[in-house]
Amino acid sequence: MEKKIAILPGDGVGKEVSRGAVTILQAVSERFGHTFQYVYGKIGGTAIDEYGTPLPEHTLDLCKGSDAVLLGAVGGPKWDQLPGHIRPEKGLLKIRKELELYANVRPVQYYRSISGISPLRKEVVEGADMVVVRELTGGLYFGKPSERTFQEGKASVVDTLFYQKNEMERVIRYAFELATTRSGKVTSVDKANVLESSRMWRETAEEIASEFPDVKLEHMLVDNAAMQLIKNPRQFDVIVTENLFGDILSDEASVLTGSLGMLPSASVSAQGPNLYEPIHGSAPDIAGRNAANPIAMILSVAMMLRMSFGLVEEAEAVENAVKQVLEAGSRTSDIASTGVFPLTTEQMAEEIKAALLDNEAIFHIMGAYA
Repeated sequence: MEKKIAILPGDGVGKEVSRGAVTILQAVSERFGHTFQYVYGKIGGTAIDEYGTPLPEHTLDLCKGSDAVLLGAVGGPKWDQLPGHIRPEKGLLKIRKELELYANVRPVQYYRSISGISPLRKEVVEGADMVVVRELTGGLYFGKPSERTFQEGKASVVDTLFYQKNEMERVIRYAFELATTRSGKVTSVDKANVLESSRMWRETAEEIASEFPDVKLEHMLVDNAAMQLIKNPRQFDVIVTENLFGDILSDEASVLTGSLGMLPSASVSAQGPNLYEPIHGSAPDIAGRNAANPIAMILSVAMMLRMSFGLVEEAEAVENAVKQVLEAGSRTSDIASTGVFPLTTEQMAEEIKAALLDNEAIFHIMGAYA
């Protein structure tokens, strides 16, 4: 199989974990005989520095001409004082709109080998396995007007929450389709006791549910959902919700594993290529130190192989390699317990590569790196 992959390293540790992703893709090519072409573009702060915009048109064209997009991370304190319309994060919002990335899919899975780093007790989090599906193109983040005003000596501000019903329909339907491949349960999260938009969301979920008689639908208010994620995370299978709620809840769910460095994501497109990225940010405090955990990016590669290319065996091989390395005791600093010598970003990627290639000479933290 031949595929073109657009790689947008972005800012901070995005550059480092993107190199780890390429390391794993090269191993997949070697083991399974595929050919991947890599084309690179700039987004976020590095694009602002060079082109004066967080998403240059040529980067967008490069993505549209590719079979999938891998993105590292954007942002950092260097660009915090810029006007809002050219901040690095605007590049993310624009690429979501331009590629019609309507659903962000975040799997959250418990790993027994690193259970000790979760802030929750083992008996609470053990066995948790869920996917959060977040609507990406509507809601407060895109509604207009969104502005501050100052009249007659008084400051005021407005943000507009706007949705079209078809935007709700497509992401909710995606969640139901996903649930048919899992445990067959969808939890639709809203604030229907207060917001008119949530009442339409709930009505739409009920309509979509009638198309999937084998999938159980439950409704949950967002404040209760936030509590239940911590109290009883094992009750969830597929969670689907609108943009703002999804942004908050997916970050909360990510803490169940103990580290943002463990969690991948996919942004699903209506027309163009899907985009895959780790859920963590650019981590400017450790950028350039070769210390970031590349696993979230590597698992995003596995999602890309499965979802965009239909390479299920290859995706499972990558995921199994990650599990094997973790069970062998390899750790980066974010998941290392006291007294464990942490691996660098590059070393962790190389260990996963070795496991993927069934190389018995896998490096171990008490061996080559001790």
